[in-house]
Parts: sequence; structure tokens; C-alpha cells
Amino acid sequence: MSVFLLWICSLGIQAGEKNCFDNGWLFFLGNDAQMSSEGFQDANWRKLDLPHDWAIEGDFSDSNPSGAGGGALPGGIGWYRKHFTVSDLPGQGKAAHYYIDFDGVYMNSTVYLNGHELGNRPYGYSSFRYELTPYLNKTGENVLAVKVDNSDQPNSRWYSGCGIYRHVWVVGTSDLHIAHWGMHVISQANGRMNVDVALEGKVANGQSPVFRYTVLDPAGRVVAKKESSRQSIQLKVRAPQLWSISHPCVYQVTAQVLLHGQVVDTESTTTGFRAFRFDPKTGFWLNGKNIKLNGVCDHHDFGCLGAALNEDALHRQLQMLKDMGCNAIRCSHNPPAPELLNMCDTMGFIVMDEAFDMWRRKKTKNDYARFFDKWHERDLTDMVIRDRNHPSILMWSIGNEVLEQWTSKGNDELTLEQANLLLNAGHDASTLAQSSKLSPNSLLTIHLADIVKKYDRTRPITAGCNEPNPNNHLFKSGALDIIGYNYHHQWIKDVPKNFPNKPFLMTESVSALMTRGYYQMPSDSIFVVPNRWDRSYTDPSMMCSAYDNMHTPWSSTHEETWDVVKHTPYCCGQFIWTGWDYIGEPTPYSFPARSSYFGIIDLAGFPKDVYYMYQSEWTNRDVLHLFPHWNWLPGQTIDMWCYYNHADEVELFVNGKSQGVRKKANDHQYHVMWRVKFEPGTVKVVARRNGKVVREQEIHTAGAPDHIRLTTDRMKLLANGKSLAFVTVEVVDKDGNLCPNAENEIYFDVDGAATIAGVDNGSEFSMERFKDNKRKAFFGKCLVVLESAKTPGQVTLTAKGVDLKSDALHLVSE
Repeated sequence: MSVFLLWICSLGIQAGEKNCFDNGWLFFLGNDAQMSSEGFQDANWRKLDLPHDWAIEGDFSDSNPSGAGGGALPGGIGWYRKHFTVSDLPGQGKAAHYYIDFDGVYMNSTVYLNGHELGNRPYGYSSFRYELTPYLNKTGENVLAVKVDNSDQPNSRWYSGCGIYRHVWVVGTSDLHIAHWGMHVISQANGRMNVDVALEGKVANGQSPVFRYTVLDPAGRVVAKKESSRQSIQLKVRAPQLWSISHPCVYQVTAQVLLHGQVVDTESTTTGFRAFRFDPKTGFWLNGKNIKLNGVCDHHDFGCLGAALNEDALHRQLQMLKDMGCNAIRCSHNPPAPELLNMCDTMGFIVMDEAFDMWRRKKTKNDYARFFDKWHERDLTDMVIRDRNHPSILMWSIGNEVLEQWTSKGNDELTLEQANLLLNAGHDASTLAQSSKLSPNSLLTIHLADIVKKYDRTRPITAGCNEPNPNNHLFKSGALDIIGYNYHHQWIKDVPKNFPNKPFLMTESVSALMTRGYYQMPSDSIFVVPNRWDRSYTDPSMMCSAYDNMHTPWSSTHEETWDVVKHTPYCCGQFIWTGWDYIGEPTPYSFPARSSYFGIIDLAGFPKDVYYMYQSEWTNRDVLHLFPHWNWLPGQTIDMWCYYNHADEVELFVNGKSQGVRKKANDHQYHVMWRVKFEPGTVKVVARRNGKVVREQEIHTAGAPDHIRLTTDRMKLLANGKSLAFVTVEVVDKDGNLCPNAENEIYFDVDGAATIAGVDNGSEFSMERFKDNKRKAFFGKCLVVLESAKTPGQVTLTAKGVDLKSDALHLVSE
């Protein structure tokens, strides 16, 4: 939440002032009980700024206990310490109360101030607050210490990261102030708004506070204002601009607490006016318009940058998805960073906010199940009250593929890879509900749904279920407002019969497997790997085909699932697994594979070919995408695919000779194909509408690698120590054609006001470090990420390789 700042002369502080507390921390990877003490000697500790993820700085190894499923990167115990005085705090120590807010620490964190324990929080995805005031030294130095224990591994089915990986804030307040996440705003499409404010603290001498409520429209104009003695009021905004995917209009609501006419606290939050519903017969409606949720699931890491939150990296991910036509995000499978929700509010993404990947029954040896009984109510409550004002959130998910769908299914002796496969392998009917009497698992589902409803009744509740049978214990509870299937698209036709009058959504779909740049032919053959859940899969290439022709046993191709979603009116949409590749869970392989093959976009941020299929279906952009490359053996039979739209037909030419005209037979076809003989030269596709050429694309046979080409997503950085430039590195021939099989190692040198934040190439099995000044090209490409310094200046990036002409890129940080 943003904070509207107002000066209070009598206190000498700003009301409800919130300061970022990210800078100037010390870090040590190791453990000693004395590290919490005020006088511990930490002069030799590493200096850094938050957010920080220490695991991403490590080496990949099969000996790391996280396993390939967790990214094969190190865990352990780390300590953070920060020295400060009250002059570093809001109001320079004159506030009545000081609080420290952590947006996320992975995991099992314990926080100390001057040797006094403030609290412990096991769940690595929860945001939380502690009060500093009782142990704050008003004079002299204070020491804040944070122990982060991610040593008990594996505890996740994907890469979690390690450390204080989200932002930290310090808040100063008066005695009477608005509680943490204490504003609740409910806005209706007709302009009516309910605002509720929760207070903390006491009012002296029988004083009664007055509340001033102000609403600003997206242009910053006051559109509603009211003073009242009530903490809960109604406001009316005339002719509100509705929040939508194409026009995400966000309003700001501010509440000020006044005593004797003076403002003693101020808090602001965002809201949006919109009307939505999930209909059992017609699907999803937003502001009276029937639309599909064209969504993706995503984990929280940023590839070579790890789990450490960075706004530029996050915005890049979302913008690429938006350009593809994606309009919805599922937070998989945990509460997200607040910044993701802020961006979804303003960029026009619908959000499924999700709490847990497991409940009482564990999926990995040391996962959240060991904390669930004690902590689930607090963690779920905090997610809802933290996030409920975001207009982008239109549904809550209380769990993903939890084992409580079934009566019992022991998995303690399984590996992580086997457990992942078992979840989707199908279960015996004896493990499903056997009577009308609610089982303990059904009662637990009701309990979790009731927690959500206690704090928000404006949104439906769902869960990602990979047991489609209506006797699934979660479904049997009746607590889910939306029936959510993970995969099982074959069962969708029976949803109206199995779940009458219930809306339906594919909470997770597809799980196709692809490596950017690798093509397995014949392309019209479907490769299911592994062919059974309990069998391993090996292939010397360690790659998966980038044609849409390879998937897991429980899933499908992209085209197959999209065809069902597109042509099923009562299906509200889907959340594809996944938008971006992520570290960990390298299905169908095991180590040395260490990141996923599921993404539409690879780990480095390079789109796979299927990106353009979705763009051709989900957007009004003109799309013509021919693939694969045109570097093969003479005479080799090659399958050429083309995604296109806004055209009646496409024709392929090899060195000027037509290979035939192709047309989509109907609206169930999403690509066309030619099977041709390779000969060096040029392959060209021409798209026509009404007989007129509307678009063309050529691919040339690349010659020997000649030089390096650098391109960047921006030429200017902010001199704040966090601004990023993502630089694409390509190995090209003398004519500038990408060399699609190039594997040259590229060396980077940076001069000036920036450093290298990370390097990547999208390979799922590379053992190269993410934190380095070199990277091998993977199918002709790699990536280097530049991070600005805190002082302005010029930046020069130089890239060199053996037997390659170098390239240089000049940026500015200001």
C-alpha cells in the first residue's frame, strides 16, 4: 500500500510514514547463536542491500539437498544484521511506535532487536510485522538481526531462494493509528464504496477521533470526500471509470485519523470499480463482457537473478506476457510479492491469489505441512487482509493439488520427482469420498474457505484440483465456489453433469515440454515423456522439442487444451503451466537438468515458438511466425511450421520455389505445416488476405559465426543501484543472420556506473553459474543483465568471444 504523507507539527513526524529499510545490511552464510546479540562482532561480514537471495550465488550440485526439483542450489542458514540509530527512522525517533515490515523471508525466519527476539515466521511467502518500540535504544546504536533457516531441505517442489528476498520497511506511527493492513475497501461498479478502518492504540482523556476519507481518480482528482466519526462509512463516486483488462483504472482511497483537528495517522490503498461473475453456463464476465481468462501460472524467481524481488525484472516478465495476449496470472502456489499485485492492478491482469501448495499432508520431506496446523490460519488470514483491496484479484485459491483430495496416499518414501508424477497419476476410487457424510478432509476445506470469507465475501473461492471426480474430498465439501481442474481436459465435457450450477475454470493446464531452439521430428508425432508416472525418462540431448509435440503423461499440447477452452462456453478460461520457465522441477529429467521445460518463455526471457501461437489467438496483433531455423544437412527432411492470423492463406518458398499453399481448415486448427527437403539458401513464407500479400518472413541459412550482436531493452538506467538492463547477446554470421547452433562462450566486461547482475542462456541443464562474467550461447543466444550503480555515469558493455568480432553497447545511468 502507498502512504499519503502529512506533516504533524506537534509530533515532529510524518503521519504513518513508511520508509524503505533495504539498504546497508550485513550478511553471513553460517550460524552461531551469538549472531543475534547486540555486541556480536560483524565488521567482516559482507555488505549488501536487500532484497537478497544467497542461493542463486551458489554452484549447481547434485549434492545440494534441495535436489534438482529445488534447483540443485545450496540452502543453509544465513544471518542478516543492520546497525542503525533512531535518527535513521521516520521522524528521527519521535514517533510513538515503530514497526518493521517484512514482505517475505524464505524461510523460517527469526528476528531480533538488540538481542531481544521479536518473533518467528516459518512460511517463506508470508508478509509480517513486528513492533520495534519496546527494545529500541533511543540513544546510541541499534542492531537488527535476522536468522533465516532454509537448511531443512527439500522443502519445496520448485526453487524457493534463500534469504530476505523481498522488501523491508520501517513504519512510524502515533499512539492512535490505523492497524497493519487496517483499511478495507469494497467498490462496486455503480460507484458505491464501503470503507472500513481498523484502529490500534488508545485515545487519552475520552477524546473521539474523526476520520477524513478522500478518493482520488486515476488522474489524481478528488472525486469523493467525507469526514465522519465512524470507522465504517459509505462513499459515492459519480460515473466511475471501470477497472478492466484493457483499461485498468485504479483509484486511491486515503483515510486520515484526526484528534483535535490534527492528523495523527494517514493510510492509503488502491481500489477499482468493476463488476464480474463466473457463470456456470457462459463462463467469465467482466463489466458485462463475456471473456476468456487467458492466463498463466508463474513461480516467483527471475532466472539468473534468483528469487530476489526486482521491479524491473518483474515488469519485464509481465509485459512480455501482456504482449502475448495473457490477461490473467495465477500466483503459484503461494502469496506473491505485493509489487506483483500492484503491477497487475495497473497493467490489467486478473489475479488468482493462492495460499498453499500443501495442507497437513506433505509433498516433500520438510515442507510447509510441518507448520500447517499451527500457522495456516494466521498465514491465510494475513494473505487475505493484505491483498483484498487489489482490484486485480478476482478469486482466492486455498490450495494446489493438496493430497487431502484423497483419503490417504502415503508418499514419504518417494523422491520429489516421483511425488510430482504421482499427484497426476490417477487414484483408486477407494481414496475418494464414500458417503454423504463429510470427511475430515472436506471439513478442513470448509474451515479454510470460512477463514477467507471472514475477511472477504466479495470474491469466489477455488482450489487447483488434479482429481476431477466429484467425490474428490475438496469438491464434496461444497465450499468451493468455482470448480478448478488442474489438467484432465478430457473430463471437461462432463462438468455440467458432475457439477451442476457450478462455474468451471482450468486452474492449471497444458504442461507441454519445450526447449527453445530444439526440434524433434516428425513434428506431427506426439511424444509423451515419461510414458508412465513411475518410470524415469532419459535422452542424451537433455532437451524437449520446441514443436508443440511433447508433453507429460498427465497433460497435453498447447493446441489441444486451447481448443477445448476456446470452444467450451462454460469454461471460464485457463492458467497455463507456465508462462515463464523457472528454476527447479526439471520434468521430465533429473539432474543435471535443474530448471523447468514448461514455460512459454525460457528462463532467460527468450520466447519459445508457441508464444506466437498464443499471440495469434489472444491478440489483434498481426502475426506471422515461421520456424524452425534453416540450418540443416543437405537433403534432410524438415518440418516447417507457421503460426499466423489475419490472413486467408500462407505459401512457403524454398529458394524461390513454391512448396505449396496452406490454409487453416477451420477454427480448430492453429498452425500449418510443410514437410520439405533442406537446401541451403532462403526459406520464405508469404501471407495473403483476399489474394493480396499482407506479410512476409524470410529465414536465411546462416554461415559461420562471425561476430557478436548486442541489443538492450533500454538505453537509460536509473542510478539507484537496482535499475536493470536486459541485454540480448547473439552470435551471427557476416550478414547478421543468427547462427542457430552456435555455442560460443561469450565474455563480458562492464566499464562505468553498472555491474553484471546475472547471465543466462535459457538452457535447462547448464551447470554454468548465474553470477559470472561469461556465458555460452545456447542455440545462438545468451543474456547478460546489467544493474546500475548508485551514482550516475556512462556505462559500456563489451562482449568478446574466441574467433568472433566483439561488440560494445553504450548506456547511461542517471
